[in-house]
Parts: sequence; structure tokens; C-alpha cells
Amino acid sequence: MAGSGFLKRVVLGSAAAAAAAVWAMGPRSAQNRKAHGVHALPDVMYAHRGLHDAGSGLVPAYAAQSGEYVALARRMALRAGYGTADHVGPIAPENSMAAFAAACEAGYGIELDIQLTADGKVVVLHDADLLRVAGDPRRLEDLTYDELCGIALFPVPAKPGDSVAQPLSTGESAETDVHVDASGDGDQGQASQGYFQHGPLLDDVLTLVEGRVPIIVEYKFSGYEWGTRQVELMEKGAALLDDYEGAYAVESFHPMAMGWYAKHRPEVYRGQLAADAAFDQSDIKDWAAGKLLGNWMSRPDFVAYDWHGGDAAQMRLVKAMGVTAVSWTLRSQEEFDRSAKRFSRHIFEAFVPRL
Repeated sequence: MAGSGFLKRVVLGSAAAAAAAVWAMGPRSAQNRKAHGVHALPDVMYAHRGLHDAGSGLVPAYAAQSGEYVALARRMALRAGYGTADHVGPIAPENSMAAFAAACEAGYGIELDIQLTADGKVVVLHDADLLRVAGDPRRLEDLTYDELCGIALFPVPAKPGDSVAQPLSTGESAETDVHVDASGDGDQGQASQGYFQHGPLLDDVLTLVEGRVPIIVEYKFSGYEWGTRQVELMEKGAALLDDYEGAYAVESFHPMAMGWYAKHRPEVYRGQLAADAAFDQSDIKDWAAGKLLGNWMSRPDFVAYDWHGGDAAQMRLVKAMGVTAVSWTLRSQEEFDRSAKRFSRHIFEAFVPRL
């Protein structure tokens, strides 16, 4: 009898744990979306950090298809009025005005990342520092927006198609007095120091896109810290998006960021970014986030998941509960074909998708 009682407690405990996990992973309900008039993410391909000719994903492993992609990015950027055909370096590096203009010209949606400068400006940049994209090791949180404007993304002599900018030599500065006009009117960057793109303001990007294509805005944080600076980014980013009349969605790896949207902007379509992670007691938060156990804080409408994990148990479960599954980041036609049945929306780079 004692053994059967123990077994019963084990079964009941396991059932309770499973129920708790299902509750923790649950998305926003269809009734809640309807009550707040939430619009779903438009069904288009989303260009990762814009349609770019230098930056993320342009590595040797994908070189067989990325040449066509880089050529398209340059052609579309030129058509939008950025750079010149004989410019030897990149004209549309990742997360630049030229890359976003190129995506608009090609008819692709846009995925981009936002952070705060030292003087509290909401700018579009992925990394915490400028080393990879500009060869400059300074951190964004230590730079004002005016200083950022003088740092060229993938400066010459970098080649189109480079994934990492050439590091600056010791004592060398990436700064210049030129503030490139990124308005797209054909006059930008034609100063004596030559053409370049810099990390733009989110407000300028929204003005550029002007509703032509949908946008996915990622609130970018380092780790899971939550304090005044994180809340400042949420408030300022949301205020800019409040005035934007085009289609957009928001996402973050940080569940509390999307929890902020659930509380303060329930009418906005929101998503949880995630990737599977091995269990590690020293950093259990990454494992839990990968299992979508933080969804209870964000109650997302969509989950943007590393495309390799499209068939993971947690993804199958949340899709059954009504989540829209978004893949990131596809870098070849083969990866797209493998992901097509597991995801209904896709973020891509480094290849031109054949649908």
C-alpha cells in the first residue's frame, strides 16, 4: 500500500508539473487579441537587418548563394538613391538606412534591432559595441548619437559581402566630422570623406519605410537585467511606434520586455524570441527561455525561434495553442525548404528566397 501511495504522488506531481509548464508556455488568447483589435503579422519574407551587402550571415559557408543576394541588395539600394555603382565598399551594410531602403524596393518586410545611446536616443544597431560592424570597440551605451553618426559601418576598404568590418589599428579613430544625409534623396555621403552609412535613429527608419513594408522591431538587451535603462528603451521605442501608421510587430528575447507590451500596449502584436539551450545550472535562465517557460510574462502572439528548433516539443505545443511560428535566421534555400512546414513566417538573409 505504501508503494502504491508513493506512485500516486509521483503521478499527481508529474501531472501538476506538466500542467504548470503548459500554463507557463501559453500564448495570448484569441479572445484577448480580438478584444484589443490586434492585427497579425503580414505574410511576407522579412529581411534580417535589412537587405544588406555587408554584415550578418555573409560568411563562406553561404557563399554559393550570397553573391546573388549581395548583388540584389546593392541594386535595390542604388535604385533607392544610395551610393554609386562604382563605389568599391559596401553601400548598404546591415541595419543601415540604405539596407532598409533596399528591402523596401525589393518588397521584403524588415527585421531590425533597437537600443539606446548614451544620450538616450533610440537607434538601430544589433551589437552592444561597434567592433564587428565598424572595427571600433567602443560600446553604444558610451556613445552619443552625434558620435555614432561619425562612425562608418563597414568602412572602406571593406569589400561588399564582408561579414565583419576590419578592426581599426591602435590609436586609429573611426570618427569623422561628416554626418551622412541618409534621406535617400541621392545626395547622401558625397562629401570629401566619401560615402558611408552609420547606425540610424529608429525615427528616421520609420520615416523612410513609411508603411511600404511591414517591420519587426526587436528590443535588444544584454542578458536578463531589468532596470531603469531597459524601461527607458521600452517607453521611448513604444512612443515612436505609437506615431507610426505602417504595419509593425515587436519582439525580444527578454520576456519582461514583451510583458511590458502586454501591460502598456496590448493592442500591439508581440513576439517572444527564443532558441533552444542546453541545461546549465549556472545560467538556467537561458535554458528556461529556450523552453518558452517565460511566456507567462509575455503571453506572446508569435514565437520567433531559431529555425533549427522548429520541431522541438515546446514549439509543437505552442503552435497547437495558437502561436504563429516565425523562423530565424534562414541563410539558404535549403534551410528555407526545411523550415517551410514548421514555420508560417520567415526571417532571412544571405540568399534570395524562392517561394
